[in-house]
Amino acid sequence: MTESLRKLDIRHLWHPYTEISSMEKRAFPIIERAEGVYLYDTDGRPILDGISSWWACALGHGHPRVVEAIREQASRLQHSILGGMSHPGAIRLAEDICELTPPGLNHVFFASDGASAVEAALKIAIQYRANLGQDGRSSFISLADGYHGDTLGAVGVGFLPHFHSAFAGAVRQSYRAESPYCLRCPAGRSPGDCKLECFQSMEGLIRKHHQSVAAVIVEPLCQAAAGVRIYPADYLRRLRALCDEYGLLLIADEIAVGFGRTGAMFACDKAGISPDIMCLGKALTAGYLPMSATVVSDEVYDSFRSDGGRDRAFYHGHTFCGNPIAAAAARAALAEYRERNIVQRIQPLVEKLRAGMSSFEELDCVRGVRTLGMIGMMELQGKASAPGVASRALELGLFIRPLGAAVYLWPPLVTTKQELERMLSILSQAVAEAPLPR
Repeated sequence: MTESLRKLDIRHLWHPYTEISSMEKRAFPIIERAEGVYLYDTDGRPILDGISSWWACALGHGHPRVVEAIREQASRLQHSILGGMSHPGAIRLAEDICELTPPGLNHVFFASDGASAVEAALKIAIQYRANLGQDGRSSFISLADGYHGDTLGAVGVGFLPHFHSAFAGAVRQSYRAESPYCLRCPAGRSPGDCKLECFQSMEGLIRKHHQSVAAVIVEPLCQAAAGVRIYPADYLRRLRALCDEYGLLLIADEIAVGFGRTGAMFACDKAGISPDIMCLGKALTAGYLPMSATVVSDEVYDSFRSDGGRDRAFYHGHTFCGNPIAAAAARAALAEYRERNIVQRIQPLVEKLRAGMSSFEELDCVRGVRTLGMIGMMELQGKASAPGVASRALELGLFIRPLGAAVYLWPPLVTTKQELERMLSILSQAVAEAPLPR
């Protein structure tokens, strides 16, 4: 069965972020079921899910509470639009989200995926300025090598030449500040003597362009797709203060890092700041159904109220935004995060991951290692090949994906100590045994 499915796949299926011929040349796994932190292919082989299925399945696979919520909701109400009407699931989920997010974020706009949440955030920021009579402020500032999704607006604030060069003529690119890339600090600093010189680039752009800028957008504390670049919380604190000084909205894209991943419920919590707009997704439904959210402050929301007959409605939406079944999955996931006190429960795992990743620092093929909560990365150098390490890890029973020269672990938050030890052991063996690049 496996080989016949592969042939059908090659004939009809278009894979994201995957070079076509690479699929045609290898015996890629076909996953037919999953449980806990394991994926099972059509041959019955268990594979540890080392990246939470693209950073989404924070509660692992087949979580009974989430599965039952989906099943129960599907028997009652499958879909109902939010245009001019509502339903209990969306109402209660919005309340749940606002109770979890940093102070001041009290209004939720639902979308269907991360890029859609970012797209909504960008349009909200631009229209907010227009609502205030500042029509000329429609530009954005973002971080170099940041990634915010693949819709054209999101590409504009997260333009990566390797991914997006074909679309350069179709997008309006943001002003991009230097990435706070601690493993390759341009000032030659180490974490112990960091002076945050990297913030000077962001500060200079804000001071120069603030009159034309609607908002600053960043992935807080971790630029995931850029190679899991982890940076200090003080950067966010300085950015919040500078945005306040110049009256700029701050958009925090927490789609990848929200809901406990960083060792706090949200990355912004670790810095003690509240953004004006926060984008959520992935783990919002524990990765079980597509859903995202854009959460905004009272000030932003209230600017959309009609004034003196002027229509300020936000003419933006998605057919399935706030879908009842997805909302039920999200409510179950958020209840699990709260009731299990997920942030506290993962702290022993956070320490084990930190200790395990630090053991790689002495290897000649490793340029550096960083961890943040339940995120651990190493950057390879010399002849070491990140794709080679990922390939060998898969042979050994661990699924990870390379990002440039980096390999990383992003395990489900429900991973056990023994399962995490197994992931680290396989990763160590894969680094030692990975084939050299041709």
